[in-house]
Amino acid sequence: MIKSKSVIAIFISFIMIVAFSYLNANQNSTYEALKHSQHRNPIDSGEYFLSSTICNDCHGFDTSHLANLDLNGNDVNVYDDWRTSMMALSAKDPFFFAKVSHEITVDPGHANMLQTKCLDCHAPMGAFTALFHGASSYTLNDLAYDTLGLEGVSCTSCHTIGTDGLGSRFSGNIPYDTTRKIFGPFLNPLMGPMQLYTGFTPTFSGHMSTSAVCSPCHTLQTHTTDLSGNLTGGTFVEQATYHEYLNSAFPSQQIYCQSCHMPQLEEQVVIANHILSLQGRSPFNLHQFAGANQFMLNLIKNNKSTLGIDIPDAYFDSTILYTTKNLMQNSVSIFLNQDSLDADTSYFSLTLTNKTGHKFPSGYPSRRAVVQFVVLKSNGDTLFKSGIFGSTYEVNNISAPYEKHHDIIKMQTQSQIYEMIMGDVNDNRTTVLERAASTLKDNRLVPNGFTTNHYTYDTVKIDNDALADADFNKNSTGVQGNGKDIVHFHIPSNGYDGVVNVYAKVFYQSVPPGWLQEMFSYSTALIDTFKSMYQNADKTPVLCASSELLNIQLPSGIGNNFSVNGVYVYPSPTTDGLLTIRGAGITSYELFSSDGKLISKTSGKNSNLISGIQLPDQTGIYFIKVVSLSGTHIFKIFRS
Repeated sequence: MIKSKSVIAIFISFIMIVAFSYLNANQNSTYEALKHSQHRNPIDSGEYFLSSTICNDCHGFDTSHLANLDLNGNDVNVYDDWRTSMMALSAKDPFFFAKVSHEITVDPGHANMLQTKCLDCHAPMGAFTALFHGASSYTLNDLAYDTLGLEGVSCTSCHTIGTDGLGSRFSGNIPYDTTRKIFGPFLNPLMGPMQLYTGFTPTFSGHMSTSAVCSPCHTLQTHTTDLSGNLTGGTFVEQATYHEYLNSAFPSQQIYCQSCHMPQLEEQVVIANHILSLQGRSPFNLHQFAGANQFMLNLIKNNKSTLGIDIPDAYFDSTILYTTKNLMQNSVSIFLNQDSLDADTSYFSLTLTNKTGHKFPSGYPSRRAVVQFVVLKSNGDTLFKSGIFGSTYEVNNISAPYEKHHDIIKMQTQSQIYEMIMGDVNDNRTTVLERAASTLKDNRLVPNGFTTNHYTYDTVKIDNDALADADFNKNSTGVQGNGKDIVHFHIPSNGYDGVVNVYAKVFYQSVPPGWLQEMFSYSTALIDTFKSMYQNADKTPVLCASSELLNIQLPSGIGNNFSVNGVYVYPSPTTDGLLTIRGAGITSYELFSSDGKLISKTSGKNSNLISGIQLPDQTGIYFIKVVSLSGTHIFKIFRS
């Protein structure tokens, strides 16, 4: 019996070795095939989808300089704008390849299912052509020899999406219309040339201008497995950008995904070459597809040869510029304020406002935004710092296993990081998508209009710490939906009584180093290739927003008169309980006990001096809220 068991064990081991050898051989072949795929003819183009090279003939650069020009004569052809976007590169993205390799190495039993699901959105023309032909799966090995699939999210990946169930079909369940129609946003399209040249019919449909056309791939649920690879029957929302958008003010304002990611030109643009009688169309959506993944665009640009990409750097540079501008101008704004100060602490608040129509960050769960807060003395020495990056661009002093959400930061070991953290069936942090069973943290900034009673909330939840934060997406009366968060910084002076400069910044990282540790603990051809690219890449985070307060005077000790923005409250401590307020245009004040009870107030004034304010006889801490021309300020006062 023992001998029989040994034989069985040896046989199983042999089968596993063969299986892993085959899997790794397929992964090894992928990059070799990619290197040569750029120069092959498309496979089955015209059956259900068209190669972008066919679309380029009419919708690319016009050598006669008559079509695809804006009002100033600048070339705005859709092909050249698209070809270096992450949409076009979705099936050549080395991070994507490495992550798929990671997933199928962790769970080889689900390899075909995982690859098919991922490629439904990363290589939809290849995946759905295979599906329409009756294939049960579509893998990286299939993709490597399928030039149609390798075009990523190409022209007809989007322009053949129909309306059947659109907006309610997700996770790569794309409702393609297979009747050879090319849907577009313009009424009464000229049909003849496209029909003659491609066999497809240009067709107006209003859905092409709505966010619903993005929904099949920008909400994704994964099927959860336990640590042994067994399906639990549960699902996990890996990303839900479309649902985040629905739970915002943007739909009611008729602001769509295209409004930001495909900016409109209001002038007339002739949209096809070689047709002299063709009239211009308006509005015209630029096909820049500027998102937030500046890091991967740079990495791919710098590894074009390995990835089989033959596109001049200039095209990458323009897309990187669009992406950087989008992050800096359209993602988040911040406002830094000094609220008050006492004998040994200065109180600052940083208000962050989400400017997007979804969470920020949104999409793939590796992405995060980091708040950096630095206070420098007049000689340049650091008094306080939080959110500082180390040499690898990981944030210093992160608490294991992840940094929790903070409403108040008072120690340099605390940092505010907006991110989503996944947990496995044991509620341990994981970056294996198939093992994701719960959300351990999601404090990403929500969009304006977001509420917890919206019908999508079960898909786009906020974590408990952020939910308990009194000013996370809430105004001063607790009403939800302002799309803001206020982080309060309590900065100890540590005996320093001079001038300081205060700097606040928000940085964005699409692929932070800590998120890759689990994947890099495995070794496959695809993981190792991306690891080498990543280690040699410029990982500098993108600066999205900044704010500063200069020449702020800190108190030296308990005997100081306290001032904020030209408003003074003194003395503190006070032995007789009498206070004086001095400053320009004081209109009101409110005096509170340390537990928040209102003691006294006055309003309707417009004075530069209010004296004789009486504190209660009880010693302790009090707060006085002063409204003046310079704003609203809160002071902490000591009654001795």
